[in-house]
Amino acid sequence: MKTDEIRLKTPTPIFRIFDEEKAKEFYLTFLEFKVDWEFRLENDFPIYMQVSFDQCIIQLTEHYGDCCPGASIRIEVKNLDALHTKLSSKQYKYARPGIEKTPWSTREIRVGDPFGNRIVFFEYIK
Repeated sequence: MKTDEIRLKTPTPIFRIFDEEKAKEFYLTFLEFKVDWEFRLENDFPIYMQVSFDQCIIQLTEHYGDCCPGASIRIEVKNLDALHTKLSSKQYKYARPGIEKTPWSTREIRVGDPFGNRIVFFEYIK
């Protein structure tokens, strides 16, 4: 690699959350992400945390001004059917996602977190 070559790496999305417990129920219990780290300035301050699953990283923040609720991300998945089976078996009270075949040659599972953020898990149709 040349010293003046620019390389971009994978972005890390940040989602606005309003309730730490609801966020953990959705991201940790339902989606089975794990907490990488948590940060807050003091015990009663808003939380900023990072969750991950394999190579997928998402940061979650209760801090006003970090970002707006209602964001959307797309995450490519290997073995969408296995993910669907796992999510369906959870009987999560607020989501029963299905698999949708799209005109742009993907199969997708769409879920919304408790704060209006949307995640689309997808795989390309071969």
